Amino acid sequence: MESPAKLPTNRMKTLLDYEPLLRLGSFIAVLLLMVLLEALFPKRERRFGRLTRWPGNFVLTLLNTLIVRLLFPTAAVGFALLVEQSGVGLLNLVAAPEWAAIMLAFVTLDFSIYAQHWVFHRMPALWRIHRMHHTDLDIDASTGVRFHPIEILLSLLIKMAVITVIGAPATAVLLFEVVLNVTSLFNHANLRIPAGLDRALRLIIVTPDMHRVHHSAIKTETDSNFGFNFSFWDRLLGTYVPAPREGHESMTVGLPEFQSARELRIDRMLIRPFKKS
Repeated sequence: MESPAKLPTNRMKTLLDYEPLLRLGSFIAVLLLMVLLEALFPKRERRFGRLTRWPGNFVLTLLNTLIVRLLFPTAAVGFALLVEQSGVGLLNLVAAPEWAAIMLAFVTLDFSIYAQHWVFHRMPALWRIHRMHHTDLDIDASTGVRFHPIEILLSLLIKMAVITVIGAPATAVLLFEVVLNVTSLFNHANLRIPAGLDRALRLIIVTPDMHRVHHSAIKTETDSNFGFNFSFWDRLLGTYVPAPREGHESMTVGLPEFQSARELRIDRMLIRPFKKS
């Protein structure tokens, strides 16, 4: 594995130059693919039209991107490059092959997202921030980018802490960021997947049918299926629920106390953490 002290400057520049392009390009490509597949193979009938929900969800996406780039211009990948240069972190203290370090870092980062998600549901102060994600009244690919700016910043800080502790290679962080963006769009999609294919896929990854349970209005289902990429964390840690009690087509999406269409407005989304009800 390459010595952090000798990390080539051109590699740093390449990763930083291409990180926004890779993330944006993969995001747009997968979003367009999910929108097409949702139109061709929808799982659920929509309660609200796209023009009612999408403006708020995507304005929020743009706002989150601007805030992160303003406060943390190089985001997680740039921070990982600094960690590599400093030589701190567990993976920088062992002579592991680069491919093994990348794999270990990716899996660890994925587990940290699972753990963070679980904690955001358990701690009242954090739940008030995260619950805005659950006030979407339909679920489709756009729900996968519906997160409050405070949660986005907290998530980035937690990710930076994990990167520091494990010494995650910048390549692993870039790969993880791209995959996380893509899988968030995929597992929130309103997409009908054949049952046999879904069973096979969810042995490894989180599928739309698996994650949709998490958006049920029934609390025991809301507090389940916390994974984003790998599906096995939920099985291993006892938070897995295979299907919603009322069925995917009939289940109520959202939270029982926030079923008004006004929750789809950008102003309501932004003030949600600061209001008790």
